[in-house]
Amino acid sequence: MIETVKDQFVAAIKGTGDIVQTTVDTVTQILATTIKDTGKVGTSVTDVIANVASGAIHGAVQVGADLGHAAKGIMLGVLRGTKQTGTAALDTIGHTAHVAIRDTAGVGGDVEAAATGLVAGAIEGAKEMGVSAEDAAAAAAEGALKSAGEVGSTAVDAVRKAVTKPINGVKVVLKEPGLAKAA
Repeated sequence: MIETVKDQFVAAIKGTGDIVQTTVDTVTQILATTIKDTGKVGTSVTDVIANVASGAIHGAVQVGADLGHAAKGIMLGVLRGTKQTGTAALDTIGHTAHVAIRDTAGVGGDVEAAATGLVAGAIEGAKEMGVSAEDAAAAAAEGALKSAGEVGSTAVDAVRKAVTKPINGVKVVLKEPGLAKAA
C-alpha cells in the first residue's frame, strides 16, 4: 500500500506542482476510499493512516518536494479523510505526526521542516475537527517529539527547534514538557 500511495502522490505532484493542495487531495481521497474498505480487509484505521503518511513522505522525497509543505498536506489530508473530531482527532494528529517524522528521518529528510508542516496542518485543520488550535498544535508536536526520541538526539533537536517557535501565530505548549528534552 505504501508503494501505491507513493506512486499516486508522485504522479499527482508532477501534474500540478502545488504540494500542499495536491497532498491534501491525494491523502484525503486515498483515506476516504481505504477507510471504507478497512472492515473488509481487517486493517485498522491507524495502520491505514501510517501507510498513507509513509507513502506520501516517500513520494515527496522522490520528487524533491518541500517536506514542510508535504507534511502540512499529509496532516490536513488525514484529518479530512478520517473525519474525526474531538479527542479522536487529537489522537489521529499525534499518530500522524509520529509516523511522518519517523519516515522523514528514515529517508534522511528535513525533520525540522516536516515537524513545522505537521503542526501547521494540525492548526489549520483544528477548526474543522472541533478542537482548539493550541490542542491540535500540542498533539502534533508531541507525536513528532516522541517519534524523534525513537530516532535519536539530532532528530529531537530539529523537532524541538521547529515546535518551540510560534507556528501560524500559535505558540505550542507541550502537555508533557519532558518530551522537549533529548533522550
